[in-house]
Amino acid sequence: MKWIKAPEELTIHLEKLMQPIQSQRRPMFGYPAYFIDNYLFAGIFQDKLFVRLSPDQLSTLQKASRGLSSLEPMPGRPMKAYTVIPSELHNDPRRMPALLEQAAEWCRSLPPKTSKPKAKARRKPSART
Repeated sequence: MKWIKAPEELTIHLEKLMQPIQSQRRPMFGYPAYFIDNYLFAGIFQDKLFVRLSPDQLSTLQKASRGLSSLEPMPGRPMKAYTVIPSELHNDPRRMPALLEQAAEWCRSLPPKTSKPKAKARRKPSART
């Protein structure tokens, strides 16, 4: 799959949308991503803006908007909890901030993420002569 650089205007747009939401910005897939309590919350993949939504939020949004799809960084392997937001919605100055705030509330309600223990490195058996 060919790497597509995120449009600068989309990156700036998302930064502005995220200003009132307390989150941590980190790169993911080489693109800007925002995390709440170590959960990926929103971000950009190629030229797409995506957010993490609860099943209820997604259902409500699907009834009100068209053009939604699951985030699919690898073809055929969708990230089901993450929804790509069509440009007409993410450019809506009233609906998009409200959607992000609802999604942020959902991420804050999730149980704390625990870090997985790191696997011990395997040692190669030494050759004794």
